[in-house]
Amino acid sequence: MSTATFNGRAAFNGRAVINGSAAFNRSSFSGSARPQAAHLKMTARGRAVLISLIATPLVIAALAIGINAGGATATSTSTPLTTVTVTAGQSLWQVARQLAPNADPRDVITDIMSVNQLSSADIVPGEELKIPAKYNR
Repeated sequence: MSTATFNGRAAFNGRAVINGSAAFNRSSFSGSARPQAAHLKMTARGRAVLISLIATPLVIAALAIGINAGGATATSTSTPLTTVTVTAGQSLWQVARQLAPNADPRDVITDIMSVNQLSSADIVPGEELKIPAKYNR
């Protein structure tokens, strides 16, 4: 049996074996050469998952834009709103009873507050309130 020694290291396919484990030998790489990156292989299932992950937000955005696209449209045939000037001591309840004596005053007050964008039913003398078209006389 013969024994061979190489400066304390054994060479194996461009790698040096030190203490039983393989390590890259510095002499096997030149300054300009780099190891090649591993190529990524995608399966058909992986491609389907990737496409669905990309397409799902796009479809949701398209649906959201499509749903909102047919929203409110302005019409030129609207009936002009009439106004009522609040007098001293008058409440919104009294205004509602005068405008629609046969309707529920709570519904009339809600409609008046909505049209005038009021946050409460408090009104002051001299204030002009727009009256919804369905309560015009």
